[in-house]
Amino acid sequence: MSSRRPRLRRALSTGLALGLVAVVLAGCTDAGDGAPGAGTATPSSPPTSASPAPTTPAPTETPVAPAPEPAPPAFDSAALSIDDPASLWVVSDKLRPLDPVDYAPSDLVTLDVSAQNPPVLRREAGDALLALFAAGQAEGAGPMTVQSAYRSYATQVTVYAGWVQQLGQAQADAQSARPGYSEHQTGLVADISPLPLSCVLQACFGDTPQGRWLAENAWRFGWLLRYPADKTPVTGFTYEPWHFRYVGVPLSTEMHARGVTTLEEFFGLPAAPTYAG
Repeated sequence: MSSRRPRLRRALSTGLALGLVAVVLAGCTDAGDGAPGAGTATPSSPPTSASPAPTTPAPTETPVAPAPEPAPPAFDSAALSIDDPASLWVVSDKLRPLDPVDYAPSDLVTLDVSAQNPPVLRREAGDALLALFAAGQAEGAGPMTVQSAYRSYATQVTVYAGWVQQLGQAQADAQSARPGYSEHQTGLVADISPLPLSCVLQACFGDTPQGRWLAENAWRFGWLLRYPADKTPVTGFTYEPWHFRYVGVPLSTEMHARGVTTLEEFFGLPAAPTYAG
């Protein structure tokens, strides 16, 4: 009996030790070193910072220069005839008589405007003169009157002869056109005076409010101061600040923009200081 008891004690000790080992191993398994056992929670992985997704840089827009403004068409100096007496651009001077010399416009009208002689002009020129007078009055220049407008070939014969009788031919040629050479015959010219009348057909008209305004603004309405003070060697006529010639707004605007004051220079024509014969 006594010999069996020690063996039994050893067996119990061994079993107890094995049980303790099992418990320890079970605790280690629960700590998560191995695969999880039944009834145990799966440990969560520690959070990791997500790598930023690669970004594609926004495309850089290349600035697009605005399309250049189209250049305005070049002025066509051959658009109208300078030889046809019916053309708004006809050039009549001491080297260029009208052809035919007794030309008479077909569209003459009489204007409802203040005048010292019949205010007869070609229709387009007449409308432009009414606009010119109205603008001058509205802009403070004062009222104006037509001193002389269209003159026929026969009328110019009388006018020129009167100047020759009064001044002699040389002086008459400096301030009055011979019949067939006069711009008045085209129906595109108005001699203008101020109201009340002063400096009528005299150089001092250029110093009146009306004369100064016309010199600065007539081009806006298609009118040209035909015989400037510094262009006698070109035009052949003395300074006439009252003598305005209608050429139409396109040509008057182009001449103003270029700073060209005579038709001879604009169209590249020879100067006409004297008659050919």
